Amino acid sequence: MSLNQILYRVLIQGGSYWTILKGFNATLRISVLSMIFGTVLGAVICALRMSGFRILRTLATIYIVILRGSPVLMLLMLMYYGIFARSSLDAETIAVVTFSLNVAAHVAEILRASISATDHGQVEAARTLGFSAFQAFRLVTLPQVVRIAKPVYQSAIVNLIQWTSVVGYVSITDLTRVINNIASRTMQPMATIIIGMLIYLAMAYIVHGLFSFSDYLRHRKEAIS
Repeated sequence: MSLNQILYRVLIQGGSYWTILKGFNATLRISVLSMIFGTVLGAVICALRMSGFRILRTLATIYIVILRGSPVLMLLMLMYYGIFARSSLDAETIAVVTFSLNVAAHVAEILRASISATDHGQVEAARTLGFSAFQAFRLVTLPQVVRIAKPVYQSAIVNLIQWTSVVGYVSITDLTRVINNIASRTMQPMATIIIGMLIYLAMAYIVHGLFSFSDYLRHRKEAIS
């Protein structure tokens, strides 16, 4: 069988391209929502982790340790078949909740490590100049945190996209499940899996491109100013 025939069977025959697009859409939707909610929750967990109250620090630390140390698939199955088994939530919503909780633990540690790595002397200098605590954080600490955390945060997004490949275990027709179904139907596992890997690779490089473009805009802004 020629390459063109294989590609036709994998991508065109039986509306495979449309099925792949729907699976891609599910993967993208879960990834984007989980990253948004996880980042917001992660910022809250980070604030608790660095709080002056010991009980809050302890609770945040326990949360981070448990969520970072738990396999994502096990956590997803616990949420779907256990905690939310009798709820009215659909599988995709449960997946978003699960990944958001997991991402929050990683983001909290990324932010904590980034804040710890900032130059506190600059903050003290800003306070002596009359800046409020909030102004010093927004104008001095936050820009440093963003710059330090950016590469690790980018990796966290790519990891999340890869982690979503397990949602097929809870009956979600994502990109990975679609690829598996097409491979079984067409009896072309090698070609189908390679195509699936290329799609995931493309998503990773799109994320890399967006971060690189934001760096380019920042450098250009600094050069102009």
